[in-house]
Amino acid sequence: MTNKTNTWALLLPFLLLSQWTFAQSPKPAPTPAQFLVRFPASKGTQFDGRLLLMLSKNDKAEPRFQIVDGPESQLAFGIDVEDWKAEQLKAFNHSAFGYPIESLKNVPAGEYTVQVLLDKYQTYRRSDGKVVKLGWDRGEGRQWNQAPGNLYSKPIKIKFDPKSAKPIILNLDQEIPPIPEPADTKYVKHIKIKSERLSKFWGRDIYLGAHVLLPEGFDTHPDARYPLAIFHGHFPDDFSGWRTTPPDTTVPCTYSARFKLDCYNRIEQQEAYDFYKIWTGPNFPRMIAIEIQHANPFYDDSYAVNSQNLGPYGDAITYELIPYIEKQFRGIGQGWARFMYGGSTGGWEALAAQLFYPNEYNGCYAACPDPIDFRAYTVVDIYKDKNAYWLDSEFKKTPRPGMRDYLGHVSATLREANMRELVLGTKSRGGQQWDIWEAVYSPVGTDGYPQPIWDKYTGEINHKVAEFWRENYDLAYILKRDWPKIGNSLRGKIHIYCGDMDNYYLNNAVYLMEDILKETTNPSYDGEVDYGDRAEHCWNGDHTQPNAISRLRYHRMFIPKWAKEVESRAPAGADLKSWKY
Repeated sequence: MTNKTNTWALLLPFLLLSQWTFAQSPKPAPTPAQFLVRFPASKGTQFDGRLLLMLSKNDKAEPRFQIVDGPESQLAFGIDVEDWKAEQLKAFNHSAFGYPIESLKNVPAGEYTVQVLLDKYQTYRRSDGKVVKLGWDRGEGRQWNQAPGNLYSKPIKIKFDPKSAKPIILNLDQEIPPIPEPADTKYVKHIKIKSERLSKFWGRDIYLGAHVLLPEGFDTHPDARYPLAIFHGHFPDDFSGWRTTPPDTTVPCTYSARFKLDCYNRIEQQEAYDFYKIWTGPNFPRMIAIEIQHANPFYDDSYAVNSQNLGPYGDAITYELIPYIEKQFRGIGQGWARFMYGGSTGGWEALAAQLFYPNEYNGCYAACPDPIDFRAYTVVDIYKDKNAYWLDSEFKKTPRPGMRDYLGHVSATLREANMRELVLGTKSRGGQQWDIWEAVYSPVGTDGYPQPIWDKYTGEINHKVAEFWRENYDLAYILKRDWPKIGNSLRGKIHIYCGDMDNYYLNNAVYLMEDILKETTNPSYDGEVDYGDRAEHCWNGDHTQPNAISRLRYHRMFIPKWAKEVESRAPAGADLKSWKY
């Protein structure tokens, strides 16, 4: 008994140590961290957001400006961060999702330029009861790599080996500076208003802005009241295509790879100066032209419609912003005296606002519009196709194209474009094209974020969500469904233009919409659909000029066109004289 007691007494410490060691043993270790990131206390105490790691093999620009859809894209990896505190290390290991290479373990060893960036999020407590974390516009139009206040690191050269166990430490010690507000001039004014509708929805103050171009003679014709020309499109930092001085020949020429033109920056300046001379000349119609700023937590603009995820932007623009502008600058202030024009996103917006507010606007000129028929959601039929990324097949796995040139050469697949967005943000928060379509068109999910139209990783389409899209945002379907009710209000107002080799296959949806328009009766649509032969994105109906030039002439093309048409659609007693001088 004594011997046994002594033996247990000797073994007990070892047994307890063994049990403690077993209890404290970690789970299988994750892959070693390749990069560790932190931010100093001088930059803040705690942040939510999307942390991005970027690697580049060239010095053409900082890595944050080289993450694109095409073959020239460099590497990016992303992770979500919540309640991230100063000096706390965040790790990028093999599990971090990347584009165009999915994992760091597959990145070839070699010399790279590396940079990290934190795209900050805020918490929104919306009126629908949902609490979400999203970015916000800070004067840059919701651009992750340019947003003031976002933290980033200086690019540094490194030697990277995916097999190395020694992590590289990076510091978010730089901050993107604020963007100065544009200054008013004689012709261009800048306004910003708080939207009561949007502020109520988002649970915080939300503002809408606009750049207003006043007509020649505005001050010397105080009794004139003016029609309103609304140019829809992406976030404008000032009124586009406007310049009161000749091109600056001291600025070095820049080459446009898209148009294969040297000194394209000077061509742009010359076109802007020419427009100034035309606008102030004796024969140009006198009216107010505006470009709207409606960036939001998801994207650089709202698509100018009401949305479950973005809120009532359509109503806010139509019933708050536009009447305010007309009151401030002597606009006529009636639906017959307003019209819209724009390309790409702006083309979709112009057509959508015309359909959803048929009596509030008197004409739309929609160039190269984003998909206006979801049977051709670029190259996907969201109602019949099973998968967005791959052609339906029992045995083959053929990727769907996402971007082409005028000869049909593909530079990115649809999946690749979506993978880039998935790196930039989960839950439709990437701030790019496919994510904003999803945010605008989808119902709200149980987590407060947009319900995906398809699985972002696999491409499997959710046809229940597609049904919601069809009933609420498929413009061709809605036009056909509602024509008996709205047709009389739309006669002569619809003009659509698209190149038949649009880079994003947007012409496919235009063909389908054209078929529906041709079938309209009682009344017929009495409008226009036109195509540019071998024309890329964003052809706008000008058969006399190449895209490189016509894309710079929206104002000078469509304002005179509408001024000639309006007399046929203006009501009896309409003011068609005071603004013609």
